[in-house]
Amino acid sequence: MKTILVDQEKETEINKSRFIALLYKVNSLDEVKKYLDEVKIKYKDATHYCYAYIVNDNRKASDDGEPGGTAGLPIMEVLLKNDLNYVLCVIVRYFGGIKLGAGGLVRAYSNAASSTIDKENIVTLVPGYLISFNIPYEEQKKYDYILKDLMVQKEYGENILYKVQIKKEDLDIIKNIDYKIIQEIYIEEK
Repeated sequence: MKTILVDQEKETEINKSRFIALLYKVNSLDEVKKYLDEVKIKYKDATHYCYAYIVNDNRKASDDGEPGGTAGLPIMEVLLKNDLNYVLCVIVRYFGGIKLGAGGLVRAYSNAASSTIDKENIVTLVPGYLISFNIPYEEQKKYDYILKDLMVQKEYGENILYKVQIKKEDLDIIKNIDYKIIQEIYIEEK
């Protein structure tokens, strides 16, 4: 399973229609909705906002008024073909006055979606956990050293609360720590 590092945008023109392809990294369905709302505001005069997303086990594709199966499904196929997850691809179309036909629309939406996928922008995801644990202040340097290569967030209070993203295979790094698993996640492999 893979995802993207940074959001992408690419515009193409086919028979006077503008296709603006937007590829976003998303972590939740709430983020999908937020990006869709933002796109509809930014490109408020567009004819169609076709999209597909994959967020873990949640998948959806929308043709947004284009003939059934000519926009959302081709976008979804591009995401699946590239083994992407935690992504939203929106194709904004400004109709140019020339009808493309069903085959032309499938090709246009597939090509627009493919144009945003840069192989150098793709990273592999591996199973992991978001964990938390508390330590006293005097042990902070020790744990900062142990966790130096991991994604760490700290909250300071009576003790220091660490929240750490860790691969399943790396759990032995913290085997002597009394930690709590917050949730199972996927982590970018480095």
